[in-house]
Amino acid sequence: MRTVEANGTSIAYTQSGGGAPIVLIHGAEADHSMFDAFGALLAEHFTVIAYDQRDSGATRNPPTPYGIGEMADDAAALIAGLGYHRAHVFGTSLGGVIAQVLAARHPQRVDRLLLSSTFRAGTPPMSINPDVFPRLAALRSGLPGTAAEIATYFFPASHIAAHPEVIDIFTGNSRDAAQKQRRAASLARPVENDLAAITASTLVLVGAEDRLIPPAHTLSLAQEIAGARTVSIPGLGHVGTLQDPQAVAREVLAFLRADAINESTTMPGGDHHEGAGGRSRRAVR
Repeated sequence: MRTVEANGTSIAYTQSGGGAPIVLIHGAEADHSMFDAFGALLAEHFTVIAYDQRDSGATRNPPTPYGIGEMADDAAALIAGLGYHRAHVFGTSLGGVIAQVLAARHPQRVDRLLLSSTFRAGTPPMSINPDVFPRLAALRSGLPGTAAEIATYFFPASHIAAHPEVIDIFTGNSRDAAQKQRRAASLARPVENDLAAITASTLVLVGAEDRLIPPAHTLSLAQEIAGARTVSIPGLGHVGTLQDPQAVAREVLAFLRADAINESTTMPGGDHHEGAGGRSRRAVR
């Protein structure tokens, strides 16, 4: 892996493919490798940059507290550090929270924004799904014996039956106790984020069978982002890029291609056109 030095952190990333850049932001318990198959599909069309967040994978950061704001700043610094003015950004789960703050806080760094199976920045996950998160916390204390039940919150039962190896994902990770504590505390740190401030053309994508983050919560984000479009993929659980990377990649590519075509056919001079749902959005940024 390569690294970019920024914000006192050595940000580890992989880069593949060619063309316009797209940055992939992983979930809370993962690292960049969750995008291996998904990224390979996108790399046929884009320069794919998948990186490890603080206290994840090969990234090295100081042992000081941080929150979503700092992680969004890291993503912006990575884009700039790689020599890009801006990039498409795909964030899933916690990565989608980081992507929201990135797009509102550093609009000049985000071209098109894709939010997958995520939740509103500043909202405690416990309040989004109060029946699930306490149960997950209890199950994690019983690992590795509880890995099979944990998996059911991330993948549909039919997928687990066909691919029982996915249970191994939940048997543990490489983070030490201090890293786990800092990651858990990051969500509790206050972060101000105004979805209405996001100017990037946006797709909000959900798996219809997501048991972790209710699809209705994720889709509600689109109501506050001008011109945002929505997609629900039948049969998909929370970790769509692992369960069915082809299905997620199809929707991502369709959005990016359609948006590029719409933008190219919009007259110069700041004209507007209609996005999904009939809401106007800027086509030239």
